[in-house]
Amino acid sequence: MTDLFSPLTLRGVSFRNRIGVSPMCQYCCAEDGQPTDWHLAHLVSRAVSGAALVMAEASAVTPQGRITPRDLGIWGDQHIRPHARLAAAIAAVGAVPAIQLAHAGRKASRRPPWEVGPAEPGWQTVAPSAIPFDGFATPRAMDESEIEGTIAAFAAAARRAVQAGYRVIELHAAHGYLIHSFLSPLSNRRNDRWGGDLEGRTRFACEVARAVRAAIPEDMPLVMRISHTDWVDGGWTTEESIELARRLKGLGVDAIDVSSGGIDPAQKVPVGPGYQVPGAEAVRRGAGLPVLAVGMITEPDQAQAIIREGKADMVLLARGFLREPYWAMKAAVSLGRTDALAIPPQYERGWSSLGAMTMDRAIGRPMPALA
Repeated sequence: MTDLFSPLTLRGVSFRNRIGVSPMCQYCCAEDGQPTDWHLAHLVSRAVSGAALVMAEASAVTPQGRITPRDLGIWGDQHIRPHARLAAAIAAVGAVPAIQLAHAGRKASRRPPWEVGPAEPGWQTVAPSAIPFDGFATPRAMDESEIEGTIAAFAAAARRAVQAGYRVIELHAAHGYLIHSFLSPLSNRRNDRWGGDLEGRTRFACEVARAVRAAIPEDMPLVMRISHTDWVDGGWTTEESIELARRLKGLGVDAIDVSSGGIDPAQKVPVGPGYQVPGAEAVRRGAGLPVLAVGMITEPDQAQAIIREGKADMVLLARGFLREPYWAMKAAVSLGRTDALAIPPQYERGWSSLGAMTMDRAIGRPMPALA
């Protein structure tokens, strides 16, 4: 029976279990978009825990696509080397390194969330339509050349990510950022081929996916994160997400990372444990694509049930890994699956004090448990 510690394969990449570290914006420390020691320590400490997938935070495909001035980016070749250091360090402890490619659209040019107001110095934001997000500056509606140029920027960023050694690409099409703002009728009021009906509103997402798929190796998984619903009447719906996922499947997208909301502060979100899992399950069943589930997944038995019941193919945690960097180790002990957990032997010795692991497997001979 498939469980949380069963392996998973997408295209040519194998994952040692079904636990992933979700991309977490740090809003700090990047130097002109380049990752620093902060990002290395933050992500590698989670990879050591035994998670199968570790995803670097939203990395902007253009400078104007950053949420804050200190966000990660991958818009230029100068970013390849520092990202390569980060990807190699994640891979060195057995996790699959991934990166989320993003453009913040009308929600760009901000200070970190613990500060107030626009970024200093700020920049002109862009969106499908000149409709501001509540409290943000009014964006400029993108013209045809800007749209085409942004699609090309996603593809160029993906090629750099491949050079850097990432093994999975995720496209950020959720939470009110640029791709999502094309999808939702609340933010896309265009009357050209990039707006209007579902065909027009999904065109940008599909063209980005098409361009990125063509830019990366055949054996490399491509994932798209979506908000399956806007949680607002008249907004983007789960049914439209299922149709989008079907179209993306035909374009070579291998899995959908299912989140929700973020397009409008009027959203009414029924927050609770696993509150986004039903959306993930609906997309999985409706589109026939693997899905990654997120949203207040905190306990090992909860994550186990999501996988065993076929509601998702992998669970991603963010706050869970902030609270407990070694969440995957604790889950293995709690679920009695330490036989399937591969972690560095230095850490395994410490965990042997729980009576959950033996040193025979780690170093080839038994050693006494640490007190």
